[in-house]
Amino acid sequence: MHSFRQRLAREEGFTLIELLVVLIIIGVLLAIAIPSYLGFQKKAQQTAAMSDVRSAVPDAEAYFSDNNSYAGMTAANLKSTYDSGLLVYAAGPPEVPGIVSAIPSATNNQLFCISAQDAGHWAYLKGPGGTVVNATTATTDPCAGF
Repeated sequence: MHSFRQRLAREEGFTLIELLVVLIIIGVLLAIAIPSYLGFQKKAQQTAAMSDVRSAVPDAEAYFSDNNSYAGMTAANLKSTYDSGLLVYAAGPPEVPGIVSAIPSATNNQLFCISAQDAGHWAYLKGPGGTVVNATTATTDPCAGF
């Protein structure tokens, strides 16, 4: 045991410079990694919102097939009648993902708009036959007032 204590007494630790160099390296790596992670997270949220919209389109088409019109179509109606797995949130804080609205046009019952959000990132589709749009600048439901 005595030889072990002598050995520990002789061991030198890290110098202050070595510790500072390690901290600087860790800081540089974090400065690179964090913005990259945030960018990936934002892109994933945008993609999730677009995916939610795409998943509701077949349900809207099934609704039209049954009713010959989009009149009366709502996100809750699509969920209860056509797709129980559809993510539907009529209201909620921006961090709640899912379909926010599925509404027919106020002027033409042959048109509809479906919107979804994920952490404040909006996507919508005006259809039938439209493409999903990533509404990067939207702060409220892009289908409101459709």
